[in-house]
Amino acid sequence: MTKFEKPDAAHKDVVLTDEDVFDALQGVYDPEIPVSIVDLGLIYDVKISSGKNVSIKMSLTTPGCGMGAMIAQQAEAAVKEIGADNVLIEVVWDPPWNPDMMSDHAKEKLGIA
Repeated sequence: MTKFEKPDAAHKDVVLTDEDVFDALQGVYDPEIPVSIVDLGLIYDVKISSGKNVSIKMSLTTPGCGMGAMIAQQAEAAVKEIGADNVLIEVVWDPPWNPDMMSDHAKEKLGIA
């Protein structure tokens, strides 16, 4: 970046896809479980409008998860990092999360495959 370039100029013409968002969210982990929130099956829905406005419905492993706000903030930051202008994270409880929602990779990593 040159000293005259705006910090967000690199993302000016970005049109995000669901795959971009899921790839970004692969780097967000539940701090209590060494697996990404994508592999845990916590991401229920991603919607992109106008190419750069992202709405995400996600859950947590338990309703009492004390790290929920932090995980949502990290998810928002990860998606903004790839060029989203606006990110709305909605934590939902229906359907309730269960271990069957995890990817095979997550189950293997946690020794429950």
